[in-house]
Amino acid sequence: MISNDPNLEYDIKDGRLTTAIQCPSPNANERPQGQAVNLLVIHNISLPPGEFGTGCVQRFFSNHLDASLHPYFQTIADLKVSAHLFIERDGNVTQFVPFERRAWHAGVSSFHGVENCNNYSIGIELEGCDDIAYTDAQYDALAKVAQQILIAYPEITPERIVGHSDIAPGRKTDPGDAFDWARFRQLLANK
Repeated sequence: MISNDPNLEYDIKDGRLTTAIQCPSPNANERPQGQAVNLLVIHNISLPPGEFGTGCVQRFFSNHLDASLHPYFQTIADLKVSAHLFIERDGNVTQFVPFERRAWHAGVSSFHGVENCNNYSIGIELEGCDDIAYTDAQYDALAKVAQQILIAYPEITPERIVGHSDIAPGRKTDPGDAFDWARFRQLLANK
């Protein structure tokens, strides 16, 4: 579990963030042979939409979401998706897919003319919505995690950290207007 303890060591070993809760998702596969990891994509998710702290995201990414619990869940019941990491409102981090593997987070996507961003990206989901401010704990955890990702995967530069909306324009809007890119980039530079 990631906490706001400034002395907590953040480290990546064997494709895993050592301080994250591990909740393996079956919704992943191998990256194409020889594919470099060179993009970080920031998303948002809340289940049900606009509700936080329900545990439903973890169940959704591990294919254990009970569709009868909410009408919205029936619309996503057949989806098989995941992300590498999920950062909750309190800053706790869960890892679903090791960074070396291909998580299913980007869908139909393209960055600088290269399609299928899942092949070469790491996906981080923030618990949130496009129009609800993210928490201080989330920004802090995201910056700390992103800094470790930049160290472990040097082909990801600050310029190659994007939102889902940047790689799937017109189809996706997350992390949304509520995400403060300037604040995140300042925190990232100071880590």
